[in-house]
Formats: sequence, C-alpha cells, structure tokens
Amino acid sequence: MINRRNLMTAFGATALFSQINPRFFIDSAYAQEGKPIIFLSAENITGNWDPTAHTTLSQKNIEAYVMGYLARAPMRPDNPGEMNLELAESIELLDGSRLQIKLKPGIKFHDGEPFGAKDVKATFEYGAQPDRPAQWYPGPTDSFEVTTPDDLTVIVDTSKGGYGASLFIFLAAYLPMMSAKDVAAGPNGPLSQRLNGTGPFRFVEQRGNDTVLEAFPDYFMGSPKVSGVTFSFVGDATTRILSMMNGQASIIERLEPEQIETLSANPDVTISKMVSVENKYLWFRCSKPPFDNPLVRRAACHAIDRTILYEVLGEAGSPSKNFISPIKFGYADLDNYPEYDPEECQRLLAEAGYPGGQGLPPLEYITSVGFYPKTKEYGEVITAMLQEQGFPVELNVMEVAAWNERLYDRPGGGPGHMIDCGWSTGSPEPDLVLRTHFHSSSKRITGIVDPEIDALLDKERSAATLDERRDVIQTELTPMLAEKAPALSLFTSVLVHAIRSDLQGLFLYPDGAIDASKAEFV
Repeated sequence: MINRRNLMTAFGATALFSQINPRFFIDSAYAQEGKPIIFLSAENITGNWDPTAHTTLSQKNIEAYVMGYLARAPMRPDNPGEMNLELAESIELLDGSRLQIKLKPGIKFHDGEPFGAKDVKATFEYGAQPDRPAQWYPGPTDSFEVTTPDDLTVIVDTSKGGYGASLFIFLAAYLPMMSAKDVAAGPNGPLSQRLNGTGPFRFVEQRGNDTVLEAFPDYFMGSPKVSGVTFSFVGDATTRILSMMNGQASIIERLEPEQIETLSANPDVTISKMVSVENKYLWFRCSKPPFDNPLVRRAACHAIDRTILYEVLGEAGSPSKNFISPIKFGYADLDNYPEYDPEECQRLLAEAGYPGGQGLPPLEYITSVGFYPKTKEYGEVITAMLQEQGFPVELNVMEVAAWNERLYDRPGGGPGHMIDCGWSTGSPEPDLVLRTHFHSSSKRITGIVDPEIDALLDKERSAATLDERRDVIQTELTPMLAEKAPALSLFTSVLVHAIRSDLQGLFLYPDGAIDASKAEFV
C-alpha cells in the first residue's frame, strides 16, 4: 500500500523561497492576490492538446496545471519510488499481476462531468493504442485488462501480457487522467482541441504563443489563490531574463549559467535548482551507416571527454553514468560506462574498418538553441573532440521548432547521424526512457533493432517484483546498453528556474512540472 503524503512538504518545498523584498521592479498592482502567474517557456508547443499525441515537455508542463493524476512522484535521490496520491485514495498490489486503485469521491472534470473509474479505464486503454505517439504502457491493449467493480475502483490485470502489475504503480504517477467522454470522441475530437482535466486550473484558449489558463473554483483541493496562469513560449533566453528583471514574468526556466549569476544578485528573484529526471543524450541514428555498427558508436563515445562538458554547463548539468537519471528507479553508476579514451576509440575504429576515421562518410550532428542551456557551446566542444579522433563531423545548430521536426527516426534513417536531445518523464518508471528508446518495437530516436537488448527489456518488464526488476536493470540491461551504446547519456540536467520572490507556495517537480494550487502573491 502507498500511503498518502503531504504534497507540499514531501520535497522540502517550504524551504524553496526567500522572503519578499519589495524594492526594484515589482509593481504594487502585480503583487496582489488574484493576479495570474506569467510563465515564460523555452520550448514551443505542438498545437494538439491530446496528451497522448506528443512528447513535448512544455506541453506536459501545461498539462500539470490542468490535468489530474492518480499520483505524482517527487522522485528524491534517497527514495526514487516515492509517490504522493492525488486522485487515488490508495494504490495496492493484490498479487504479482493485479493492481487495485481506489479513487477519491466527489471530483469533477472542468466540463462538469464526474471523475470515476470509467475515466481511468478509458485513459489506460486509449493511451496504450499503438498509434499514439506518446504510447504510455509496457504493451498493447490486449496485454492487460482493466475492470471497474464500482465507480471508484479500478483493477488492472497484466497476466495476459506476462509482466508484473507493479509497472502500473509508477505509470500511474505519470498519466494525466482524461475524460471517458472525450476519449470516446476519438483523437480528432475535443481531446485535440483543448485540455479538460480535474486540476486547479482550466484551459481557456490559445492566443498565438500564449496558453491561457484560469483558476478552477471547484478544484477538489481548494480554489487557487491566483487568478490563473499564462504559459508563453519565448524562445530567446535573453528576452526571458529581461522579462524577469523588469517584473513582467513570474517564472522563467532553463537558465544559462551566466544568467544564474546575474539573477542571484537580484533580491527580488529566487533561484530554484534541482537535479531532474532528465538526462541529456547524444543519440546515434542506429538505423543507418555508420552508426548501425556498435563498434563505431562506442568509438564515438570514447572520443568525448564529458568532464569538459561539465565545465561548459556549470550549474546546469550534473555527472551521470547511466541511461536514466539518478532519481529514476533502477539507477546505478555503471562500471562499463564509456569514458574518454582516445586509444580505445582508435582501436574500435580500426576494428570497424575505419582506421583513424578513414572511410567514414560526412557526419551531421544536429542540435538546438534556445531551449536547453549551452547546447551550441558544448556541441562545438563535442564536434571538435570527434574531429580530433577522425570523425568527419559538422555541427548543425537549429532553432528549436526546426530541430523538433528532425528529432525522430524515419524509414531508411532519420535526419543527420547524431542528434542532441534530453528526455524527461514525470514518473520514476525507467521503461519510459529505456523501452521507449531502445526496444525495437519503438525505435523513437535511434531506430535501433537489437534482439539482445529487446530480450533484456522484456525480462526486466516481466519480473514479478520491483526488487527483481531493479536487479535486472542494474546488472544486465543497462550494462548491455553501455556496451552497445545506441546513445551516450552526456549528463543529468539540473533544472534551474528564476521566480519572483513575491510569488510563494509553488511546488516544483524534477520534471519541470509545477503545482501552483497553493501559490499566491504576497
């Protein structure tokens, strides 16, 4: 049984904010109860509001204000499996293949429909469809069965799929609960046109780059004290920091190291830093030469000195030696994680038939600018290190929307040969990274097809207990990934937000989502 915990204290949120200093840029009309929070996002949105239709982090963060979740996961390093119940009254394993979820009564969607077991069932089954871009589950719909003994009880049975129901414990902390009525209308209906949740803020409209949310007075945990949230895409980091300094913005994200230093000296701004669920990766296009050869991939990994990247990143990056964040379930430092070793790089290149890099085709390394901190700067460092070892690499730096269009693999191989991208999920579940990217049924960015990796992903998924899963992940699966290197996890992101000091009561999650239900201007 997972016990209820206090959402606002489980992650030490009470110590996050400093006392107000009323000087400088704060306008007195701005700092009063009922004003909206202005959040400046570093990433654009897709325009399709169906939570299963995209993997865009900015849109996931908007969903966190509007949608309700069975549970949320603060994911602390000392307890990565911890969850705080929200819509669920309890989540309990009945046995190895059955999970029982009891729901809280009296909760309503923003359109007035009551929330209940039918909505959980619809969300689970719809999100498992293979045509959903953000497929959420460890198998297709016919691998599990959801029954609803009454309006407030849900039982998930995974016996048909041959994997443990414990997977759904961590997945429950990740999924925005959708209305069964909306799901029944299909992906081209209301789901794609607006968000309809049970959260503290309801969706009003999209105005260009601005997503407008307003407080939901009937929120089951109490009406928010602020009038709403305006979530705006501002792709330029300098514009974001100026908006914070002149009092136009309430919160900005993805601060560059030098911006942290600047804003730390401002008494009207509080800086929040936390090790996140997001690892930043150099993904190899394993679906086409030369990175269809694991020897070449490993050689590229050994050409990169990640300690230099940490110097470029400053406070925005934390060392990591695995393919998942240290606050994900199953993390362990890997003894065989590829480290900088020019001699091994050259040995592997020669073994692959490319001595000194001779014979390698021209290689394109794609990265973005404006969203992740220092991607251009450390991309130039990585490019230079690869070139030094004989890889004929050219760096292609793109605005974030153009980069997004080139992110995923395609038949015959996706754009470029390497692409820089982070991956963040609001759950401790490691399969949301590992299976999503490295199982041949997914092939999301790398396009890898490897039966040995598939077998270990299936083995850890099918383990009867969480302890058995952890053992397979730490001793078999992730060491094999380090050996075959379909990607190189460069570092774990440290999420850095700047927040006006008069805005208090926020709770920040390590995936970038924010609980503003108790927030107020003081």
